[in-house]
Amino acid sequence: MDMESQQSIPQSVRELIDQQALEYASSTFLLDTESNAELSFAMLRDEAIAVSQFIQSQGVEAGQSVAIAMHNGRTCAVTILGIMYGGYRAVSVNLVAGRDVIAYVLSHSETALILTQSEHLPLVNEALSCDAFESLGSAPLIQVFEGYSDLAVTVGKINNTTIESDDALLMYTSGTTGRPKGVVLSHSNVIAGGLNVGQGHELTAQDRALCVLPLYHINGLCVTIFGPLVTAGSVVIPNRFSTSGFWRCVDTHQCTWFSVVPTQIAYLLRDAEAPKSRPWLRFGRSASAPLSPDVHENFETQFGVPLIETMGLTETAAQILSNPMPPGIRKLGSPGLPVGDEARIVDKSLVDVPVGEEGELLIRGSNVMQRYYKNEEATSEALVQGYWLRTGDLARMDTEGYLFITGRLKELIIKGGENIAPREIDDALYQHADVVEAAAFARPCVNFGQRVEAAVSLRSASVLSETDLLQLCEERVGKFKCPDRIHFMKELPKGPSGKIQRQKLLDLVTAAL
Repeated sequence: MDMESQQSIPQSVRELIDQQALEYASSTFLLDTESNAELSFAMLRDEAIAVSQFIQSQGVEAGQSVAIAMHNGRTCAVTILGIMYGGYRAVSVNLVAGRDVIAYVLSHSETALILTQSEHLPLVNEALSCDAFESLGSAPLIQVFEGYSDLAVTVGKINNTTIESDDALLMYTSGTTGRPKGVVLSHSNVIAGGLNVGQGHELTAQDRALCVLPLYHINGLCVTIFGPLVTAGSVVIPNRFSTSGFWRCVDTHQCTWFSVVPTQIAYLLRDAEAPKSRPWLRFGRSASAPLSPDVHENFETQFGVPLIETMGLTETAAQILSNPMPPGIRKLGSPGLPVGDEARIVDKSLVDVPVGEEGELLIRGSNVMQRYYKNEEATSEALVQGYWLRTGDLARMDTEGYLFITGRLKELIIKGGENIAPREIDDALYQHADVVEAAAFARPCVNFGQRVEAAVSLRSASVLSETDLLQLCEERVGKFKCPDRIHFMKELPKGPSGKIQRQKLLDLVTAAL
């Protein structure tokens, strides 16, 4: 499907899959590198129906939450789309979020059914049995899915209908309060996210994406699944990212584009192969965290492929900004121009600032979320003045409309493209009785953009070690969010009100080294 015909794209996931299955029945939609299986658009429709009918058979009602806890691959992609196809709300479980966060997500989302794989079943059971899981009356059902051989399409119809405003996806993102917020995206939102990718990167049915980001990440799902889905292209999905397998997938399957985060770019440069010509590879895209101009230039020099810097949010079904495709002007250090969205830079009173001045970035478009799940206060703070989304990012716009991100209003740590709330680390550290004060902070990092460190003060007689606290953090928030270092201080810096001044910690601990 070319971009000119996308005005006729249906606004529900079911209608979209049905239309693509009718128009491109035998065309390949997905290639799973683990099983070497190819999935056509017609097969995608049949398997989505099978998933929908299975969920229906479990007594799940239309609009209820169905969680998916799976690693990347055919089963994961089809299950997510099948949940949406059936008129249910897909809840994406971050497998590396840590037991307590997973427990909170399953509880807060009011999940009725969890679809998982056998290797992740222990993690799911651990989350459901821990103190952090607050049962809402009855525990969710659990079904282990390895494939679809036992889910034959039955004669019975799917009872539920779907419309563009129905909830399609509930994806949790870290907030400054420590507990993740549930971002609700409608069917029209996720499709608009795919359309923005298609428009920004000029995708056609001849394009083939390589998906190396997890589908529980908005970039992986809305960019490299919905981008090809709305443009009738195809996607190659290995079960995980590896530097050794990355270029092999690109070459074996003739991928024309890929989407990565700066951390992966750093790894690919670290393990760089000899330069090789790949005339079929049109571009790579970088998102989820700022990309260093030096790293950007080194990547293009080493691999000979244009790297398009972009920006997206969970709240916007991924892409909101993108640099133009060649031969358009790409500005290093900028995530580019609005694509499918409007952008404003405003002051504290939400009044537009002159071009070139710094302010908060606001975004409006059909991809902007419906609400934060069960959080009216956060929703009203985020969506203002006729559905403009406050991104929390400080930015400036140049005379040609390019945006440059200069900082964040919030205190999120962005590690490898993932948002980490410092408060979440603080709370984990405070679990130990000897910890008097605790505050996590970000340290710049070549590989991850930022990494997590923390400072603590202890009770005077404590013999607590850094190893003890690191182990506590890993148990509570998972290895990925666990601090790399914990610094011991007699007292943490505070402002006049007694609040810990997190922004001073990096300078203080660096000076003490």
